[in-house]
Amino acid sequence: MSGDQNRENVRKNIIEFFKQKHDEFIPGKTRIRYAGAVYDEKEILSMVDTLLEGWFGLGKRGAEFERGLSSLIGVKNAVLANSGSSANLIAISTLLDKSVKSHLNPGDEVITPAVTFPTTFNPLLQNGLIPVVLDVDPQTYNLNASDVAKAVTEKTKAIMLPHTLGNPNEMDAIMEIVEKHNLFIIEDACDALGSKYAGRMMGSFGNIATFSFYPAHHLTMGEGGAAVTNDDVLAKVMTSIRDWGRACWCRTDQNLPEGACNNRFNFKINDIPYDHRYIYSRIGYNLKPTEIQAAMGVEQLKKFPQFVEARKKNFKFLYDSLYELEDIFIFPKSLPKSDPCWFAFPLTIKDRSRLDRNRFVKALESKNIETRLMFAGNIIRQPAYADSKYKVFGKLDNADHIMCNTFFLGVFPGMTEGKLNYMVETFKTCIREARK
Repeated sequence: MSGDQNRENVRKNIIEFFKQKHDEFIPGKTRIRYAGAVYDEKEILSMVDTLLEGWFGLGKRGAEFERGLSSLIGVKNAVLANSGSSANLIAISTLLDKSVKSHLNPGDEVITPAVTFPTTFNPLLQNGLIPVVLDVDPQTYNLNASDVAKAVTEKTKAIMLPHTLGNPNEMDAIMEIVEKHNLFIIEDACDALGSKYAGRMMGSFGNIATFSFYPAHHLTMGEGGAAVTNDDVLAKVMTSIRDWGRACWCRTDQNLPEGACNNRFNFKINDIPYDHRYIYSRIGYNLKPTEIQAAMGVEQLKKFPQFVEARKKNFKFLYDSLYELEDIFIFPKSLPKSDPCWFAFPLTIKDRSRLDRNRFVKALESKNIETRLMFAGNIIRQPAYADSKYKVFGKLDNADHIMCNTFFLGVFPGMTEGKLNYMVETFKTCIREARK
């Protein structure tokens, strides 16, 4: 049997496997996950084809995904990474590079919310910047633009802005502040792929924006992330930092003997002729995903419109079905110009004396309904930051309340009608039992 015939047999077996694959939902017994990868034989076939081609480092599939993501967001450049966390590290490190106009310097202050994820916060500390931590709105879980305006000082040089759970920030007001004070803005859009503000995709506003392709997110590569930008200089620096800090600017799908510059062997280090591929111009890392992951991502991009539709539909179902409990919970709110593609459905208990979050989420989990808390809550209360250097602007009352009283449920496309109905019925039952 020829190699081509063997390959075709592998493909047929994969297709047949997915035809026979059925996930039966048994209420109370089947685990309802808060998130998960949604895929079929197309992703697996794409990954297997890449495996059989025998090149595992980023190449043509990686370049194809970067082009597709750039087009989706409406930006010029995308740089793939091995996670959204790595994308954040790349983004912040890039803005301190000396080749960047008005670059950041250690000691500069960066405004960011108290309610956040650790790897949104960590790159600021890792690069010697000073986070200035602000409280958030109790319904949007984002910064208030009016608070940002008040917090800006002559030391403020940037805003690190997560769109929490996919809910867009007040971008027109935020961008006015950015332009007035000549600040960098980094959008952490890891939760917000597909969300829009005033018709524009989140990730298209910032100097740099970041995305995550972890299985819980809006599309997945198993693990993965990306940093995007309209600035060609920033894109080159981001690529360099991702690729060990090397000076070479060849794309991952280029394998030209003389390099993209057609001058590969004419560079020198201290008068020593040196291959440009092995000249290192900055401190970098290896933060690349694999070509196999990119192959999965290419197929996921094709499904993305359906993913967005499903998330919005599932969020609306939970909101409408549970809103009768507004006396107990603070329900999430989006701004008038926002069109969120929600990562999850958050709820905040209004009064701890009426409902204990810990007991309530344990009750849901015992019924096989997964829950999660609002990431790190008030980040500065986490033990990792006990000795970190940061500043707090104003009070963090909402952040503290969220840390004690907020949790979220899933809305990802893998939610079926049966799962959603069971979630709502069980949720209301647990509330009745908690009130006894």
